[in-house]
This record gives sequence, structure tokens and C-alpha cells, in this order.
Amino acid sequence: MARNEEKAQSMLNRFLAGKQAEARGERQKRPYLATECHDLNEADKWRQQILREIGKKVMEIQNAGLGEHRIRDLNDEINKLIREKGHWERRIVELGGPDYSKTGPRVTDSEGKALAEATGRGPGYRYFGAAKNLPGVKELFEKEAPRQVRRTRAEMYRAINADYYGFRDEDDGVLVQVEAQAEADMRRQAVEEWEAKEAERQAALAGVRGGMDDTTAAADGDQAAAAQQFVAYVPLPEAEQIEQRVLEAKKAQLLSKYTSEALQKEQESAKDLLNRR
Repeated sequence: MARNEEKAQSMLNRFLAGKQAEARGERQKRPYLATECHDLNEADKWRQQILREIGKKVMEIQNAGLGEHRIRDLNDEINKLIREKGHWERRIVELGGPDYSKTGPRVTDSEGKALAEATGRGPGYRYFGAAKNLPGVKELFEKEAPRQVRRTRAEMYRAINADYYGFRDEDDGVLVQVEAQAEADMRRQAVEEWEAKEAERQAALAGVRGGMDDTTAAADGDQAAAAQQFVAYVPLPEAEQIEQRVLEAKKAQLLSKYTSEALQKEQESAKDLLNRR
């Protein structure tokens, strides 16, 4: 089977291609100067052609892998086409056509500014796509961070006066009246809160006292009846004896904690011999 290149070079294919070119007619070349065109439709056609070329080159320049030289060449070509588009738009206005520079859509950059304001190495020069990241160009689009100027101690002291410390706040008398009114309101509110709480406390205390009186009377009667019935037949120990017993129990607990059983037996035997407890 023949290749595509061989098919294109065959006699029939070349004859058909020649017929198609003859039917289309000779391809017109865009005039070098816009002033050479005297037809409004022709001028509008050449402007549309320039717009298509700009779109293709702008898409191509987005590829950062083209290389620095190719990217610079593409950026120069785009700027040249943009200037040429401006010439054709002015020529269209001269021929009585619409003014595309005013009615056409504005092309903006990533920050929303019109591209005409984003100048580079010359007035009206613009950078597109990967050309913005080229060496020497990237710095043009970087915004310098705002510099923070610190005030000196002398400048800060210069703003300090009597008003800074509030020495003259009461000279006009307005602040004294406002503070007196606020203080009176706060005092009245505090007194009202205290009176309300005191009334609640007195009411609660009165209820408790009434209950205590009834309970006390009943308790006194019970105690009198119990005193008549209770008779103690065993002598109760005195307070000194109770304290002595508690002290001995604590001593025994400490001795059992810090002495051995053998030593405790020896102490018990010694006490028996001395008849001491």
C-alpha cells in the first residue's frame, strides 16, 4: 500500500490540488501598510486575520518548554501584531467604519488591569504567558513589599502631653457630671439589690426560727421525760482518764510500728518485774 506522501505526489492528486487552487483564486497577501487599503470590507477582513494570528501565538506562548529564545521571539511577534491591529483599526475609522478600540472588549491581565497599562521594557510593550517568567522580566511584575517605618523614641515622646495622661479631662466639667450620674445610678442599683437579698434572708431566717422554737419545745419535753427514767449504775470515767487511755493507745501503736516483737516482750517483762503498767 502506498504511503500518504506518495499519494500526495501522484499525478491525479496534484491535478486536483491545482484545480482547487485555481477555483479559489490567487491568495491575497495582507498589505504592508494599512493606508494602502481603500476598501472598508477588506480592512475589516485583514483586522480579523490579525486577531486570529494573535490568538494562535498567545496560545503557543503559554508553553514554558519552548525555550527562552523562542518565547522572546513569540512575544515580540505578538506585540508587533497588536501594533498592526491598531493601525488597521484607525484605518477602518478613516474609511467610515466602527471604532473597535472603544467598542471592542478590553484584554486584562491576571490582576484585572488593562494590558496597555502593563508596560515592560518600553512604552506599550506587553508580556504574555511564559514570557512573564523570563529572567529580567519576572522582577518587573513582582510588587515590592511595603516598607514598615518604625518610629523613634523621640517621635513617640513628642506625642505625649498632659492629655495623654488624662490630666485635663475634667477641665470642661462634662466628665465630672457624667461620672457623678453614673456613680449615683450604680449606688442606687447596689442598694436595691442588697435590700432585696436582705428581705429574702430575713424571711428565711424567720421561718427557721419558728421551726426551731417548736422543735426545741418538743426536745425539752423529751429530755425531761428521759432524765426521769435514766439511772446510771456504772461509774463513768473522767476526762483525764479518757485522755490517759487514748495516749497509751497511741504509744502502743507507735511501738508496734517501729519496734520488733522481741523488744516488745522484753519491755513487757521489765514492766512486770518493776510492777509498772
